[in-house]
Amino acid sequence: MHLVFLTNNMDLNATEIAFLYKKRWEVEMFFKWMKQHLKIKAFWGTTINAVKIQIYCAIIAYCLVALVGFKLKVGRSIYEILQILSISLLDKTPVKETLTKCDYNNVKELNNNQLIISGF
Repeated sequence: MHLVFLTNNMDLNATEIAFLYKKRWEVEMFFKWMKQHLKIKAFWGTTINAVKIQIYCAIIAYCLVALVGFKLKVGRSIYEILQILSISLLDKTPVKETLTKCDYNNVKELNNNQLIISGF
């Protein structure tokens, strides 16, 4: 396979340019993952610090939900757990009961990002 990379940086050799392209692709894949899993649609702040804080908070929340799912052995995807928790934030039902007593097959997402879950 023959690859062609275009660059205006003549100080680097071909291997270094290919390495930079590979790293740039990894950054693109990370941002795609963030948009799909962390639900970051826009950044609230414009400074580097504000963006970092928002990303860190989203990643921490995602990891905590993953740990809850693992520890409680609910057998659901992180996405499903996040959806259920997002609509039951003010509910006083224990988390394990909320995640296990719900009919996950009837979860419907509405246009305004609200969920309807039968079985509650």
